[in-house]
Amino acid sequence: MNISQLSDLAILQLIGDFIKKKRMDANKTQDTLASEAGISRSTLSLLERGEKVNLITLIQVLRVLDQLQLLEIFEVKHQISPIEYIKLQKKQERQRVRNSDLAADNPPLEW
Repeated sequence: MNISQLSDLAILQLIGDFIKKKRMDANKTQDTLASEAGISRSTLSLLERGEKVNLITLIQVLRVLDQLQLLEIFEVKHQISPIEYIKLQKKQERQRVRNSDLAADNPPLEW
């Protein structure tokens, strides 16, 4: 299935079907899941039917169904470019190490 070709309403229905299946797999009634998620049963029913609900509602339901890992795709990860990586390596190579203890042990020679 190519999800990008689905309409918004079809995607909502897909999400609703997913939530309903996971709820039933967890052997929970709508009343039980709604109560655990802190939402009304009618709101859960709307979600399962593919109706528009708040995003927070979806998050609460996914949390109760132990499906929050589905949202990991939204995490923005900082990736360093190869050029930036090389610059950082060169900068670290150029740093000199000073041994301040060695300088303290050997005072400058007097002429």
